[in-house]
Amino acid sequence: MANLPDSLFGEPSTVEASAAVSGSATASGSSDSRPHGDLSQVSVDKLILALNDPHTRERALQLLSQNRSMCDNLAVLIWHSFGTMFTLLKEIMEVYHLLSKPDLTEKASTRVCNALALLQCVAAHPETRVPFMKAKIPLYLYPFLNTTIKEKPHEYLRLTSLGVIGALVKVDDKEVIYFLLKTEIVPYCLRCMDVGKGLSKTVATFIVQKILMNEEGLRYCCIIADRFFAITRALETMMEKLAEEPSRRLLKHIIRCYLKLSESPRACLRLGRLLPRMLNDGAFIDLLHDDPAVMSSFQQLLRNVHDRRMRKDEDEDKDENGYPKTG
Repeated sequence: MANLPDSLFGEPSTVEASAAVSGSATASGSSDSRPHGDLSQVSVDKLILALNDPHTRERALQLLSQNRSMCDNLAVLIWHSFGTMFTLLKEIMEVYHLLSKPDLTEKASTRVCNALALLQCVAAHPETRVPFMKAKIPLYLYPFLNTTIKEKPHEYLRLTSLGVIGALVKVDDKEVIYFLLKTEIVPYCLRCMDVGKGLSKTVATFIVQKILMNEEGLRYCCIIADRFFAITRALETMMEKLAEEPSRRLLKHIIRCYLKLSESPRACLRLGRLLPRMLNDGAFIDLLHDDPAVMSSFQQLLRNVHDRRMRKDEDEDKDENGYPKTG
């Protein structure tokens, strides 16, 4: 687990962070008279330390988020540095009270999104992914996925939070899928598929797809009828909206979700009646022509549904001993 401060109410290492940042700015020859100097020239480890100071935190969050791809070891530094994970979680929790109101500003949302971007970095790194999950850090993101407000500040938080979960599922790991299933991620994804904008819908559908690709995840989604119907309703609703705003990426993930559902004998029987007719629409087929892999998935989906229906009809034409019915 990351090194967290003894108290959840204090600001850890403020004096130390201020001194380190000021010293770094002086060493770089800065003439800035501000107490904390110009952070744009500060090293990554000093920026991480600057997160612990409320005076330098916002700028440090911005710079670390913007340049996170330039430091391969940033996730490890964030995870193991004293107080940093606490600081990021504190930033996240401070906007909870605004999630059910339209008062959330873009500035406040952007600041939290910078903190979430650093959490995504930790979630994606092979050394910190499992500890991040075992510490149940993703649970702090679920309130952002549960909001129904569609304004930009809320959408930014929704999308960036989905990015953190997406980073977890990107690498096939049964332990990650089991964790997400236990914490009921699927209803949150369905909420995002319903109220989110195009990119949020795409990432949420990708997460559901990755869950369905896991044997336990597929069983979880199909074993309860209400859960299965909730998923198919969300997929169908997105298909209807695709007629107005076509998206090849979203359509690809929708088809792959349907394909995985069709691999469950129990679900496949129902899919014969639930597949949107618009999947056979020429406009949607045209979106797939340039992607042979997705077109192949689509054709396999149709075969699965057709074959299952044929087997069902054959079984109904047999008596209790398995012989064809006569008369």
